[in-house]
Amino acid sequence: MRLQEFQAKRLLADYGLPIPRGAVALTADEAEAVARDLGASPIAVKAQILAGERLAAGGVRMAHGPAMARAAAAAMLGQRIVTPQTGDEGEVARRVYVEEGVAIDRQIYLALLVDVDGTLVVFGSPKGGDGVEELKRRGEFSAERLPLSVSHPPAGEAVSAFIAALGLEGRAADEAARLLDGLRRAFVELDASMIEINPLAVTTGGDLKALDVKMTIDDAALFRQPDIAALRDGGEGDRVKLSAHRDQLNFVQLDGDIGLVSNGAGLGLATLDMVRAAGGRPANFMDIRTTAKSLDIAHGFALLLDNPKLRTLLINVHGGGMQSCDTIAEGLGVALRRSGRKLPIVVRLAGLNADLGRYRLANFGCDVIEAANMGEAAKRAVSVAAGRA
Repeated sequence: MRLQEFQAKRLLADYGLPIPRGAVALTADEAEAVARDLGASPIAVKAQILAGERLAAGGVRMAHGPAMARAAAAAMLGQRIVTPQTGDEGEVARRVYVEEGVAIDRQIYLALLVDVDGTLVVFGSPKGGDGVEELKRRGEFSAERLPLSVSHPPAGEAVSAFIAALGLEGRAADEAARLLDGLRRAFVELDASMIEINPLAVTTGGDLKALDVKMTIDDAALFRQPDIAALRDGGEGDRVKLSAHRDQLNFVQLDGDIGLVSNGAGLGLATLDMVRAAGGRPANFMDIRTTAKSLDIAHGFALLLDNPKLRTLLINVHGGGMQSCDTIAEGLGVALRRSGRKLPIVVRLAGLNADLGRYRLANFGCDVIEAANMGEAAKRAVSVAAGRA
């Protein structure tokens, strides 16, 4: 679950994150009132969407006075903000965050996440700000790395070396040391999977201020975080993801035209990779959890069938002790009958009850294209989506 900037800032402020004064506005009039209350100049008016690189897209505007803040908000609210992270469709700004401006001396990048070896780590760079995302895309971004313990603060010497590598000294260095431990505690206690602060500004007065924050909470841990779960923004992507989560599915929407269904994250990722290697464009990642029943699976298929871009479905399933092929086949049959949609379906079934799964599909009247193995299934799906079969 991704949080809006203002939500992440409010949560992390309780852990010592230094943030500028600000408030959310749902209308241009509210934005003007917030700016008047802040009494600052300049003021940043920022569209609240779940994507970065808003500045170049007109999603962040500086204002001098309440009237300009009102105009900036009016130009954003209800509009689609298109950035490299939203895709071509963009995301509608339904609220803005009005925040006092900061006199910036320099900008730093910080991010906490779980590393490939399963450890908590913080990455930092002395060069933060808007150019970071482009550097990442070009593979030119480099950062210092500091492993963190989930149970106790890091050793003082390691923290000092990390902070020194970011070019911080004096009061800013002391503040950064306290901040790192606060962020470590927040990451663990709030079940985060990512916290990114970019930029973390060093002000001309030598203080630190977090100007933008991205934060993601582990969906599987939301049962422990009911207050955070209640913050879910309700954008289209989140609604789809939440629906899938409730139906015992792991789902990520992509921009292709081949719908993918597998049981098991590893099998799902391998299927996605094989489709890409065959020249296809996956429309999604969908992993059916072992706890899913046939009606849960039917709801998952319905999510796919609602996608107008879809040209074919690829079902790659290996039945096991807790999830058999016939249960998944039944879910597909129910979804197709409910939707009434007709499209080619490539199926590879193996493992527990594979033959029974084929029998179920036939009973539902599903016209499927069978494949003997994963490679053949991927190639057939790509060929069908391209209109070659």
